[in-house]
Formats: sequence, C-alpha cells, structure tokens
Amino acid sequence: MSDNHLAALKSKHQNIDNALSAEENRPFPDDSKIYALKKQKLSIKDEIKRFELAH
Repeated sequence: MSDNHLAALKSKHQNIDNALSAEENRPFPDDSKIYALKKQKLSIKDEIKRFELAH
C-alpha cells in the first residue's frame, strides 16, 4: 500500500463521518443506516491503523 492509499482511506473515513453526522441530525434518523455507517467507519479506521503500524 502507498501513501495515496492511506490518503484515500482517510478521505473515505471523513466522508462516512460526514454522512453519519447528517443522518444523525435529520428529523427521523434511520437507525439501521447509522449502524451500517458506524460499522464501515470502524472497519476503515482499523485498516488505517494496520497500515500505519506496518509503516
């Protein structure tokens, strides 16, 4: 993996965080969508950590 891959992961993590905030702040948030977004965000965070530890 390269630094470009790390940057892409961080960007994706931020995009999911933005989507999560938007969903949580709308009038009737969808709990299943929030759960799925949190799961994706955690998965990407774990991948970022693995990458950083390897380099």
